[in-house]
Amino acid sequence: MINTKLQQVTLNYIQEFKALNSISLKGEKFNHLKIVVENFKKRFKQNGEIEAVRSIDLVTAAYPLEFAYAGAAIGINPFVNILNRLVLVKFKDFNGHSKILAWEPTIREGSAKAPFFKQLIKRYGEFLSYKVLTTEFNTLLSAVRKAGIEPEDVDYVSFDHLHVQDLRLLMGTTKPMPGETENRKPFFPNAKFIFQRKEMDTLRSPHPMQWAWYVTECVQDLDERNLILIDGDVELGSGIALIHTPGHTDGNHSLCINTPDGIWVSSENGVSLDSYFPEHSKIPGLKSYAKFYNREVILNANTQEDSLEQYDSMVKEKLLADVNKRDPRFRNIQPSSEVGKFYRQWPIIPSFQMGGMNYGKL
Repeated sequence: MINTKLQQVTLNYIQEFKALNSISLKGEKFNHLKIVVENFKKRFKQNGEIEAVRSIDLVTAAYPLEFAYAGAAIGINPFVNILNRLVLVKFKDFNGHSKILAWEPTIREGSAKAPFFKQLIKRYGEFLSYKVLTTEFNTLLSAVRKAGIEPEDVDYVSFDHLHVQDLRLLMGTTKPMPGETENRKPFFPNAKFIFQRKEMDTLRSPHPMQWAWYVTECVQDLDERNLILIDGDVELGSGIALIHTPGHTDGNHSLCINTPDGIWVSSENGVSLDSYFPEHSKIPGLKSYAKFYNREVILNANTQEDSLEQYDSMVKEKLLADVNKRDPRFRNIQPSSEVGKFYRQWPIIPSFQMGGMNYGKL
């Protein structure tokens, strides 16, 4: 039975963004974003900061250039490599207890089951797929331990969306997986898994346009006892929130944390800072594309479920994030899948790379 009762965990729905839901005119809704975000940011900062955050590199994956920058970038290599990181956030919940959220705990073996990557492996072979197009820096277990904790220490788990995730490897199963003799145990045995209800609905019944990116078999015999489904924007505690940012997928949400260097935001709506600030980009094509179409962001466009919503969501993320101290041209936006600086993908080299979020000690 799915657990959807929020009173069992200390989550608070965010009221400020509800006003946007009643606006039907797309342009008017977009224009109203700034006011709503500013009201939320003021209160959010007053609630305090997180205790610590740590990012650990997991694995890179080949990703079509035409998707990464919505066809705006001009390059030679048809693929870029996007880097996935595990992010661990320590914070005080609303009862004053320290909690740890694992954000984007990707397991490489699960991602390989997504139809897109299965076909990529079939086309290029395992050697090219695993040795050239992919680089593994840490397993999920070694990444967690590198941060100085164990899987048992994690209280919450979430992803921005569930593309290429096999949840059985994280949440466990009620029956053995194919080829196995025992039920899978949860990787994070004490954690609640927090996803948007719309995202789980998509995983259970994807449209043909969504098919390539979801490991749909993962819902079969999935252990859902620790599943928490939410509908919209929620705060988990002091200085941490999951902000609903639909468009890339219906159930996409972004991690929003308040740190000593201001507010940071993380999702895969964009794949580099060039996506959010094309006016400062050195990647061929981005600046001219954005200027020609009068756009302030460039979408990550592998599944254009709602391009208008995704555009609004990226601007929402820009408004939420504070100015970056290393380079004030940019803001504290950490793509959850960030295009790496690999010379084999030249000239598609990010103009500025965040490289993770790291404050305090877990």
